[in-house]
Amino acid sequence: MTTPIELYYWPTPNGWKITIALEEMELSYKLHLVNIGRGDQFDPEFLKIAPNNRMPAIIDPEGPDGAPVSIFESGAILQYLARKTGLFGGPTERDRIAVDQWLMWQMGGLGPMAGQAHHFLKYAPTMDPPQDLPYAKDRYRNETARLLRVLDTQLADNDYVAGDFYSIADMAIWPWASLWEGQEQTLEDKPNLARWLDLVAARPAVQRGRAVAEESRGAGATDREAQKILFGQKG
Repeated sequence: MTTPIELYYWPTPNGWKITIALEEMELSYKLHLVNIGRGDQFDPEFLKIAPNNRMPAIIDPEGPDGAPVSIFESGAILQYLARKTGLFGGPTERDRIAVDQWLMWQMGGLGPMAGQAHHFLKYAPTMDPPQDLPYAKDRYRNETARLLRVLDTQLADNDYVAGDFYSIADMAIWPWASLWEGQEQTLEDKPNLARWLDLVAARPAVQRGRAVAEESRGAGATDREAQKILFGQKG
């Protein structure tokens, strides 16, 4: 019997990437909730596997050569799981290049920019004192819009992000792109993106992965003490 992968997780877009991948790859996993509003990400035991004090992270008891391995950073986890299973990494070397570059696009572009849009549009105005910053709102709203237009253009000629096949690039990008309303975006001028969002959302494994610990989502995000932890006043 395969030993379950230990998953350290909280229901955010970065966490969803990994639950979706585990569900798609039919890998068993044991869930460890890392309550980022309570500061669990600073626990010394967690820092041993995630030194950047960010989830998700995993421990695979059956890593390379059968020995345990711990991995942090969602993109690195996705690449590892794709190699481990031989699934969703791209069927050819050219396809794998396409998958990798769109995965890096998410890691370096859409994720950080959309995350900042969420922060300045939704959370910063509720802080004490309120941080309602028009420049920051416009900066990250506009950059997120630009990135979503790039994605819409790519999807005009491709069923999925990296080509005609579903991959870890889709698993990485969909969680962030699916929150377009909170980023104050529109799909009216992005029909290809709208099609793809629905296509991926219809996958049963995506639905299962997205639902993991859903009841905890948003807990404490507007609480003053949680804000101090979440938004850089600790650690």
